Amino acid sequence: MLARLLPGFLCLFLLLACESETETVTVNTTDWDNRRATLPEGDSLTAGATYLSSYSQIYTETEHRTFDLTGTISIRNINLRDSIYIRSASYYGTDGALVRTYFSDPIYLSPLETVEIIIESGDREGGTGDNFYFEWSVPAGLHEPLFEGVFISTYGQQGISFVTPGVRVE
Repeated sequence: MLARLLPGFLCLFLLLACESETETVTVNTTDWDNRRATLPEGDSLTAGATYLSSYSQIYTETEHRTFDLTGTISIRNINLRDSIYIRSASYYGTDGALVRTYFSDPIYLSPLETVEIIIESGDREGGTGDNFYFEWSVPAGLHEPLFEGVFISTYGQQGISFVTPGVRVE
């Protein structure tokens, strides 16, 4: 009798062992006001702008059905010894209309520091072709900031994730 029940218990044990708990983590949003910076005077800074394609939604199965994604927009200072400045971070929708800006004064990033903008799953304001446009300044001779978008979602046992790189446009 035990020999007949053993396979069933073994399968049940394996199923329970494979389940993982989903942990809810509260993301600490960036306090942009505490990151305010006054840009140095004179010609000591190199200015530029970067475009980043974003995907808060993607099409699935047909053009009439979309799938929501969570986006992590990563802004990185890849310099070892000096701060850099982000002058603006603007989020545009599929139609090119401004959805929101994230700060009104320039902010700083310390050496090797990263700040993030989170587009939560279910935030559909940007649509399927949303975009970011960043303006920045760095001290002469330093690397420009690195901008990346990481997009992810899961549904049941299926998952999707991908990365988009920023492209310097100015």
